[in-house]
Amino acid sequence: MKNHFIAKISALILIAAAIALISSVIGFDKKQVTTITVFSLSILGALLFWEFRVSFAFFGSSLLLLTRVITFEEFIAHSSMEVILFLIGMMVLVGCLKELGFFAWLLSKTIVIRHLTARKFMLGLTFTSAFLACLLDEVSSIMFMIMMIFEFSDYYEIDPIPFIIASVFATNIGSSGTVIGNPIGLLIAAKAHLTFEDFMMHAFPIMVLSLLMLLGPLMFIFRRSLKELDERIKEFGPNEFLIQLLRVPAEKNLKIGFFIFGATLALLMLHHRFEVLLGLEPNTILLITPLISASCVMIWRRQKARSYVEKDVEWWTLLFFLFLFAQSGTLTQVGIASFFADKLTLLVEGSRNLLVGTVLFGGALISSMLDNVVVVAGFIPIVKSLIAINPVNKVLWWALLFGACFGGNITIIGSTANLIAIGQLEKLRHTSISFWHWFKIGFVIGALSLCLVFLVFLSMPQYGF
Repeated sequence: MKNHFIAKISALILIAAAIALISSVIGFDKKQVTTITVFSLSILGALLFWEFRVSFAFFGSSLLLLTRVITFEEFIAHSSMEVILFLIGMMVLVGCLKELGFFAWLLSKTIVIRHLTARKFMLGLTFTSAFLACLLDEVSSIMFMIMMIFEFSDYYEIDPIPFIIASVFATNIGSSGTVIGNPIGLLIAAKAHLTFEDFMMHAFPIMVLSLLMLLGPLMFIFRRSLKELDERIKEFGPNEFLIQLLRVPAEKNLKIGFFIFGATLALLMLHHRFEVLLGLEPNTILLITPLISASCVMIWRRQKARSYVEKDVEWWTLLFFLFLFAQSGTLTQVGIASFFADKLTLLVEGSRNLLVGTVLFGGALISSMLDNVVVVAGFIPIVKSLIAINPVNKVLWWALLFGACFGGNITIIGSTANLIAIGQLEKLRHTSISFWHWFKIGFVIGALSLCLVFLVFLSMPQYGF
């Protein structure tokens, strides 16, 4: 174990030194060399020592400040605090809904199916996973779905792994459908000034189309598991206890929770209209709506308010995002992003199709190996520079969104939802899914969904082609 740790540290130092040397050779100035070396050190350190990712983010940001690459004011300006505050508000709201039993109620309306068959269950599982991710976020959605799959598989005495994989695939696809489904979408919306309506017009239809495409391969790949489930359903019959438990009427507090959640969604959907009406900066209402909802929740449920903030807000993850975003913004400030944008433009020789394909498939490939939020944070400065070169390249925002979200399905480490699902499987069932077992399925699903997105981009003029 000690030798393995030393080997990873040595590799990290050697790679960082190599990046510094190469960037000096190609003509970067002192600030640029420092920035790209520190950014690479933070990213690679987080990936090699995932449990220490916040430590590497802290250390890297401190180096940028210490070497005067950026000032404290610039660091704060680059840290995307609006995204962090949005996520805090949503986490408080979701924590309240979870405590009130919102997820169990929602399950009773979606997944408990009369005259149940294996194919109906797979259909309900897939669409519930995707639309929950759209309405809430991929993390809350997958944790809820995993618990439901365990309950279901325990009753029918079947292997939960095929259904967990299916749920994760649908969650990653569904998270691309709205601005609140994934931190990636929110980050892109904040940087590109895209609205909830933009996502509903451009991202949501592609998400639904990709979800429908997902069903065919899932039914074929897991045909043996579905056949086994059909046999168990005939043998065991429906789980009447679970059905009755889930059909408990909503209590008064839950109804109030529905109202707050519904009002939140309504404001998010109509934020652009209100911003125009009130003369506000783009996305102002979008970004503060969860904070308004969270404040109402904490006043209403004041005895639980501290618990929501302390236990339901993922402070560890949010701190990592904050420092990562600040370092990513520095890439633009010192000119590194525009350098790579210029090189990429020359490489594709003016072909927008090739440029979009590069961002879509390149983003997916890297997202399959790294955390997709990390990938998007690194890509955003380059995409902004490409759009500055040619404004018609705005389609690249959608290419980046779908590449990162759908690429997360390819490997077991491609997204947060994947890691949570595997963690719960190991913790609660003392089993796991091998990298290659996942990859054999994920590569097929990822390739099909990405090719579908690219064909849509080529054939639909509203995406800029």
